[in-house]
Parts: sequence; C-alpha cells; structure tokens
Amino acid sequence: MSKAPLTPQEHQVIEHKATEHPFSGRFLFLSNAGTFCCRRCDTALFKSESKFDAGCGWPSFDDEITGAVTRKMDADGRRTEILCSHCLGHLGHVFVGEKLTLKDTRHCVNAQALQFVPQQVAIEQQTAIFGGGCFWCLEALFQRVRGVVQVTSGYCGGHADTANYRAVCSGTSGHVEVIKIDFNPSEICFGQLLELFFDCHDPTSVDQQGADKGSQYRSAIFTMDDEQQQQAKQHMATMQQYSNAKLVTQIEPASVFYSAEEQHQNYFNDNAQQPYCAFNIAPKLAKLTEKYADRIKPQ
Repeated sequence: MSKAPLTPQEHQVIEHKATEHPFSGRFLFLSNAGTFCCRRCDTALFKSESKFDAGCGWPSFDDEITGAVTRKMDADGRRTEILCSHCLGHLGHVFVGEKLTLKDTRHCVNAQALQFVPQQVAIEQQTAIFGGGCFWCLEALFQRVRGVVQVTSGYCGGHADTANYRAVCSGTSGHVEVIKIDFNPSEICFGQLLELFFDCHDPTSVDQQGADKGSQYRSAIFTMDDEQQQQAKQHMATMQQYSNAKLVTQIEPASVFYSAEEQHQNYFNDNAQQPYCAFNIAPKLAKLTEKYADRIKPQ
C-alpha cells in the first residue's frame, strides 16, 4: 500500500470531515477486483464486489467488511456518518432505503479517504501502452506510480515499417507518441492506470493536447489482450455517460512498439528546468500526484 503522507485534501476529508466535490475523485470508474482500504491506516473497508454505480459522483458500496466501518449520527442530526473503525477517520455517509441495489444500502464514500489494493494474481508483470499527447508528459507521471517497473517512451499504431521522431512528427508514418508501461498487477491494476491515463490528458480532443497538434498526439490505448480491450472499452463507456463531449480515444490491439531515441527517455527528470517541462509538465504533475497520492511512490 501507499506510504505517501496524506495530502492536504485527504487530511481535510479524513480528519476534518470535509466532503470532496462530486465526480472529482478517483475510483469512480474502477472495476477491477480487489479491496478498498482506509487511506490513513490501511484497514480493509470494502470489497470490490460491493461497489456499484449510484450516479452520485462518489464511490458507492452496498456492503462493508464486517466490523470495519463504524456508524454514528452526523453533526447535522439527519445523516448517518461512517468512519473507519480502526482509526476513526471520516469516510462519508451511509443511506438506507433508496432501493438502488438488493441490499438497499449505499455507503457514499469520499475517494480521498480510500486506497485500492488489487486482488493478488500469479502474473508478475504486465504491459500497458498509452498515447495521449507528448510522451514526455505521460512518462513523467507514470514513472512515479507505485507498482510501475519501467516506462519507455516510443511509437505505436502506424502503417510504416519503422518509426523515428522525425518521421512520426511529420505525420507520414501514422504512429502515435506513446509510453509502454511495465507494471506489477499485484501492486497496481490496469484499471487504476486507466484512471490516471484518462485524467492526465483530454480524451475529447482530436489530434491535439494543449499546444501539441498533430495525429501523433491522438488519444489512444493499445491493448495487449482481450481482457485489456474489454476493460478499456467498459471504462470509456462508463466515462462517456458523465461527459458532455464525445470521447475520441482509440482502443485497438497493440501493433509493433518502437522505442524512442535515447534523448526522449527519462526526459522530464533530466530536463526539469527546460521551459516546456517547467511550465507544462511540472504543474500537471503536481496536481495529479496530489489527487492520486494513494498510488504514488514514496519520495
């Protein structure tokens, strides 16, 4: 689990009973098997099979792990507050009688109060390939994610028999700037990576991310197997229900991946003072590492 300290926002939610804005947190579209635990003390709180889409903008569960959650009357005198039974950190509220599931119970939980532990699997390492704008930006974020073993910048999805930076930037090869992520699925699951991917770029923008324009910057997921394909499509379909704009991310089986030139590897870490890194990558990185502190490697 993450040993990163609580962020200011997590601190406000867990210790001062603040409520995060709806549709602003993590886990809304996560469907992987595993356990949701307390962000502060790691206590297991909810199983993934009890999670359901209530349409309210917060992660919702119709059951709790026995003894893990404590109920008490909220300060408003109307609602029932739920807390982690171990550390008494604020989680959210529980509602009964809404008839949303057969169990007729909705634990409405602040995502900032949770962290997710994927179900243990026998496979030691898996791969994901994402394209969403400049690969320098994507690489910088995913290098910092717990469970990620290696991130390689490169090119995928083109029609030419080879790929290099000049050809890809010209648009003649048809390739996308991507990153290849090798990760441990027992520490971070594909669904958690999808959450980060969709949040770190604009999946409604055609062939452009910020000032970076061209087909090489299109939003794309290159799947390694049928399971990834199905999960990516399901994740995107659920997101689309809550988006006012059409999501344009392409989802297709991975073709040949070409590693980018050496000067493009580890780019942000080696060039943090370069203007593009300082003014474009660094602010985005700071925002996302705070929002997803539950899955960021300790400094």
